[in-house]
Amino acid sequence: MPIADYKTYCRMLENAYDNHFAYPAINVTSEITANAALKAFAELKSDGIIQVSTGAGKFAAGQAVGDMVLGAISIAEHIHRAAAKLKVNVAIHTDHCQPDVVDKFMVPLIEESERRVAAGKMPLYQSHMLDASAIALKDNMDLSVKLFKRMAKIGQIIEVEAGVVGGEEDGAAGSHDTPSEKLYTTPEDMCYVYERLSEVKDGKYMFAATFGNVHGAYKPGAVKLKPKILKQGQDAIKAKFGKDAKFWLVFHGGSGSEKHEIHETLDYGVVKMNVDTDCQYAFTRAIADYMFKNYDNVMKIDGEVGSKKIYDPRAYLKAAESAMAERVKEACNDLRCVGKTLAPGS
Repeated sequence: MPIADYKTYCRMLENAYDNHFAYPAINVTSEITANAALKAFAELKSDGIIQVSTGAGKFAAGQAVGDMVLGAISIAEHIHRAAAKLKVNVAIHTDHCQPDVVDKFMVPLIEESERRVAAGKMPLYQSHMLDASAIALKDNMDLSVKLFKRMAKIGQIIEVEAGVVGGEEDGAAGSHDTPSEKLYTTPEDMCYVYERLSEVKDGKYMFAATFGNVHGAYKPGAVKLKPKILKQGQDAIKAKFGKDAKFWLVFHGGSGSEKHEIHETLDYGVVKMNVDTDCQYAFTRAIADYMFKNYDNVMKIDGEVGSKKIYDPRAYLKAAESAMAERVKEACNDLRCVGKTLAPGS
């Protein structure tokens, strides 16, 4: 299937909301990590989301160029071509663009999509995340609405955040010393977000409300999640704006979360959960295992020549791709999206 168009993407998110499941949004940094996500989605007949951060874009462009926009375009172009060979729907998303890099990252990518749409093609990216959670909520929403109006014209979905996700991800989001009260979005703030984003008529958006979630890897019990905050927010907007009011919610910091807490969030409207840290570990762990098991063949020791077939990067990167795909499959199972693709003929 080709990449999900706007109508299909909206159907995907509405289907998840109505049926209490979510899509894993897998952070990727290269063709190889993107292929791992695609492999998992295809094998489980699950639709999914692949996302690229500013740091990932810079990495993908290579050390000689280091252009985060060029790298983000390159990864997305590959996903467009590869996903067309598969029988699942895939949406491409950018993750955690903060206000100081909006004009350097998000706007150029929107411009690229505007050029494509003007030429009769679909947008390069189907959605973008503006992470303006570190600034005042009014300023956050002023910037969000400005970008959202532009994106809605070409069939793109915006993701916004209010409250701060703790920890650190690729240089973005909060920090480990984030004040605890900032980790929990209030019902009042959720109502304000709903009211402001409703200014964009017929536009669709996702909302990353925070409920104690933290980026990174932690031992069980270290992160104090309060999923009921999401329910309180959904109840608040229904009470104020009517029974049809709802949020498509996003769960950040999903790696390492307790399964029962993940499942609880699905009942409160979470339709997308970001998975990055655990996929990074799965990818790297497979390479480490490969190197330990094949040490004498990947190294030229004591005048020996090693084994070209063993130290060929394709050998260990295939292992890494497969290992990451297995972790993506685990996320699909956790989020209950297995076998629920909307792609025809799957």
